[in-house]
Amino acid sequence: MKNKFYITTAIPYVNGSPHLGHILEFTIGDVVNRYYRGQGKEVKFACGSDENGQKILEASKKEGLSPKELANKYTKEFKNQVQNLNVNFDVWRRGSDNKKHWPGVVKLWKMAFKNGDIYKKKYKGLYCVGCEQFYKEKELIDGKCPEHLKKPEIIEEENYFFRLSKYQDKLLGLIESDKLKIYPEKRKNETLGFIRQGLEDFSISRPKSRLSNWGIPVPGDESQVMYVWFDALTIYMTSIGWGYDQKEWKKYWPANLHVIGKGIYRFHTIYWPAMLMSAKLPLPKEVLIHGYVTSNGQKMAKSLGNVINPKDLLDKYGADAIRYYLLKEIPTQNDGDFTKERFKEIYNADLANGLGNLTSRILTMAEKFTDGKVPNGKNPYKQKRISVIVKKELEIWKEINKNIKEYKFHLALIGIWEFIHGVDKYIDQEKPWELAKQGNKKEHLNQVIYNLLDFLQQTAWMIWPFLPNTSKKIAGKLNVKELLNSKPDIKKSHERLVVGSKIKTGKPLFPRLE
Repeated sequence: MKNKFYITTAIPYVNGSPHLGHILEFTIGDVVNRYYRGQGKEVKFACGSDENGQKILEASKKEGLSPKELANKYTKEFKNQVQNLNVNFDVWRRGSDNKKHWPGVVKLWKMAFKNGDIYKKKYKGLYCVGCEQFYKEKELIDGKCPEHLKKPEIIEEENYFFRLSKYQDKLLGLIESDKLKIYPEKRKNETLGFIRQGLEDFSISRPKSRLSNWGIPVPGDESQVMYVWFDALTIYMTSIGWGYDQKEWKKYWPANLHVIGKGIYRFHTIYWPAMLMSAKLPLPKEVLIHGYVTSNGQKMAKSLGNVINPKDLLDKYGADAIRYYLLKEIPTQNDGDFTKERFKEIYNADLANGLGNLTSRILTMAEKFTDGKVPNGKNPYKQKRISVIVKKELEIWKEINKNIKEYKFHLALIGIWEFIHGVDKYIDQEKPWELAKQGNKKEHLNQVIYNLLDFLQQTAWMIWPFLPNTSKKIAGKLNVKELLNSKPDIKKSHERLVVGSKIKTGKPLFPRLE
């Protein structure tokens, strides 16, 4: 189906509260979701909760809850923060859903087993509970897991394994040719380098006794439950019907884009496509790997005391201020820093003094000079000699489209704010307050105010995928009904404003932070 677009974010463990990295990832996914909806695509946007595995079991014991109670508690917290962030998932598939998830996992397992890619053997290795992964000695840093900086456990047991080694050459060809496109290029090269070192088969089950029967039973062997990656990754397909509604699954699969963090990219660029190849299923088209949110250059960690609670930020500053900082200040495909000092600086400079001030300035002039209505003016895009600012705006639209499609959201926002600064300069050049003093300049004044209101409308359209609440507030002030729809059509952004329509002023969009 050419008109569909299926996007997923990673499936977070729900053994604790969401952190700022989750908020970044959800926001990145939502920008893509909104952009393609605005382009008329039939979009499906999915996430879920990874609820099976040792991390969930251990966390539940610490809190005195059953694994199910713990999963319920933190899944609810994740979904609440997603709602507060104004991220609109179409599906949230839970790993404990035995009606719409488990059948699909069992189906995938059986297909790989039938093709000879699953076997059982005894194994001894270094296991990190935090990563749910076995490590080789050479992969450790000072004897510790490179991700969690903790010494792994030595575990010896009998498990089922997946024949990853069988797919080494196929994976190389797939990624080298960009049939599976990996963003950014450096992650693609890291993936290829890891594959060329030689792939080893990996464990896909755990003894039921070790996990207290918490997980999906292995088909035909009740003594084992499925390992988290074989289970959780399949949520990408069970979210759209795999295992219970094949018509829906065929409509949306393969995924157009998986959005994930760099800590788990191997599982999505190596393990997951190999599992799908084993089952002879279509592969995802693209994987976008984003970096970490750091604080003063350090990865956030409770032990360092630099963890920032996203709930506190959302409650205090609102979704759009947080979305703006994360999308602009943190390069989409790299690490980026978050501090409260820098947040305040960016908020005041770009949101309060920038977009907020421009909006108030234009609406106040319309109220003062054209009776608070959209004056009669010519469409600035259809005039024989279009102004410099109009040319700039058309260029910015091209940049927005290009940068969103290449997942460089920070560059798209930089371009939009260049346009905002350009509109400010246009005001200073045209000086509407002086035109208002000259009786013979009424027509010119009306055209200038019309242009400014239209430029403000364009800004609202530009920021819609990034700052949806603010976009709709501006649209409400201008009475732009198309943008107030639940699925606005971006292609209609250059339609004329309704002449005579009443505009509204109201409170500042972003009050300054002192």
